[in-house]
Amino acid sequence: MKLLVIEDDRETAAYLVKGLGESGYTVDHTSDGRDGLFLATSGSYDAIVLDRMLPGMDGLALLGALRGAQIRTPALILSALGSVDDRVKGLRSGGDDYLVKPFAFSELLARIEVLLRRGGEAASVTRLRVADLELDLLTRSVKRSDKTIELLPREFQLLEYLMRNAGHVVTRTMLLENVWDYHFDPQTNVIDVHVSRLRQKIDRNFDRPLLHTVRGAGYCLRAAE
Repeated sequence: MKLLVIEDDRETAAYLVKGLGESGYTVDHTSDGRDGLFLATSGSYDAIVLDRMLPGMDGLALLGALRGAQIRTPALILSALGSVDDRVKGLRSGGDDYLVKPFAFSELLARIEVLLRRGGEAASVTRLRVADLELDLLTRSVKRSDKTIELLPREFQLLEYLMRNAGHVVTRTMLLENVWDYHFDPQTNVIDVHVSRLRQKIDRNFDRPLLHTVRGAGYCLRAAE
């Protein structure tokens, strides 16, 4: 799942990016309203976390522009303005939820999960399955043949991407851009290490391997033929 955070306060932004990344999300961040509008209209995001008071363009104006362009990406507004009138104005401007600063990260995470459950075509899929391997996006759990498999956040994100592209070859570039959010090759073996660890967890002690290396191309998650 990919999130866009539009927040100009450095400490708050760093807190959000770090916490959401550790929770398994891919996060893009900008501190400017106009840049945020550009990203929101040109990128593919499952949800937006939006500060109300922004340089360049106010958060509510940004939302109005998005909704006017028929972009329905779920948006959670963050603001120190917490009166009933402020919250109503935010929701009527196109926000799907409104959270007053300061906030508990656990509450923000829960609100994002609710938005993802109810908004957008991508969020309508809550379970992914390949052969006897099942991934639950709501509980963030993985099972194979009813055996629970414990994954780290990045491993979960990697598996989710592979399962969404099951049966197709996924290249190194695709993984760098969609799982690590790199738009360049950092020339490290980070992908090889994570794929190897994931393979050990989902294939070891099972009869059929599911995660295959396609020599010279990338990786493919598929049931054995």
